[in-house]
Amino acid sequence: MRNILFIIEYDGSRYQGLTRPGRSETGTVSAKIMDVLLKMTGEDSIEIHYGCRTEPGVHAYAQVANFKTESDMDVDEMKHYMNRYLPMDIAVTTVREAATRFHAQLAATAKTYVYRMSISDVPSIFNRKHTYHCFKVPDKKAMQEAAALFIGSHDFKNFSDSKTSKSTVREIYGIDIYNSEEEMQILVDADDFLYNMARIIIGTLLEIGLGIRKKEDIPGIFNGTLKPSPACDPKGLYLQEISY
Repeated sequence: MRNILFIIEYDGSRYQGLTRPGRSETGTVSAKIMDVLLKMTGEDSIEIHYGCRTEPGVHAYAQVANFKTESDMDVDEMKHYMNRYLPMDIAVTTVREAATRFHAQLAATAKTYVYRMSISDVPSIFNRKHTYHCFKVPDKKAMQEAAALFIGSHDFKNFSDSKTSKSTVREIYGIDIYNSEEEMQILVDADDFLYNMARIIIGTLLEIGLGIRKKEDIPGIFNGTLKPSPACDPKGLYLQEISY
């Protein structure tokens, strides 16, 4: 049995997320990939493991996945086959053999999201589906000061829409904010993310940057005395990297 690792980039605009655990996979990125893998291998069933689940409308520069197969197809042939039959908004950039025990989710040590925001006076019409436009330039310094309050291990239950009964403690390794004249980016690096956690953290930082709320609200959100900010618009969010 071979263990195949592959790296995918996708435009999540028209999909209901990467997967939908406990619900129909129709309309997900994973459903499109599964259809192609089943045809490619000729097998009746395949289990795909993904490094990080992304929500509806969220994109990925480098999603990592693996599956086990009895197929003897060469990895380069697999790559060409998948890219030939997948929709044009999903691309497989790498395919290689992995160690037998490699698991894309369980072996991950860190995950990084990047949020792209247009801050130019007139947003590019060509980026409108993939970059959030701010009609007011956020206060970068205020956002950086607020971002520092997220660093470290915290219970992020109130910064997510997760329904899990397991631990909601996660560790944020770093939050970096960059900007040029036309675009601002927020990078969030963590050991793992709860459902919508990245979007709500970024939404909170945006509201602070726009003067809607203050950094002093963050402890109150953590302890449940204040409501969290709305999740940011998913079209500007990308899974940038998964580390192993």
